[in-house]
Amino acid sequence: MTEPSIPRATAKRLPIYYRYLNFLLDAGKTRVSSTELSDAVKFDAATIRRDFSYFGALGKRGYGYDVESLLTFFAKILNQDTLTNVALIGLGNLGHALLNFNFHKNSNVRVSAVFDINPELINTIQSGVPVYDIQDLVKQIEDQRIEIAILTVPSETAQKTTDLLVQAGVKGILNFTPLRVTVPDSVRVQNVDLTNELQTLIYFIENYTSEGENK
Repeated sequence: MTEPSIPRATAKRLPIYYRYLNFLLDAGKTRVSSTELSDAVKFDAATIRRDFSYFGALGKRGYGYDVESLLTFFAKILNQDTLTNVALIGLGNLGHALLNFNFHKNSNVRVSAVFDINPELINTIQSGVPVYDIQDLVKQIEDQRIEIAILTVPSETAQKTTDLLVQAGVKGILNFTPLRVTVPDSVRVQNVDLTNELQTLIYFIENYTSEGENK
């Protein structure tokens, strides 16, 4: 998505900038300042200017940023012109929710294949996406040249399933399981632990004031 020299924190903010710039363009706005962006995305203006500076001179002092030009630039950085097919592994409650969403709004990502062990789901079409037997995972991912997978299987099968994904040649896994799976250096894993995020939120509510100071 980004050049290797771009910090990870900056890379994670780029899709947020891109999404808001789309809103601005749809609203007919032609230019925007870092201060206006800051008010919308809730990152301070200095952070935004620093993020943008990694990519060269994207704006002009006293003018701000041209919305359409900036949007075009970040669309290229984020490969928005290229559709990325993703495999969804596990069609339980969370899997169904992700499949129904299917990243269809303002995104170049779509779930194109689902894998499960439930015989009632295998060889059916769910939300417009075919469901395959987990035993066919390696062959289907190789045949469809899928490089990204979303993992929503039970914890006890997470590592075994991950091993299959690695064997199939995936380059990235979005892991919704509590287990921290082991992969080779060539595969990137992004862990999404909803329970941990909620507990962290509760901790900060209980221990910090609205000004961010310790109680």
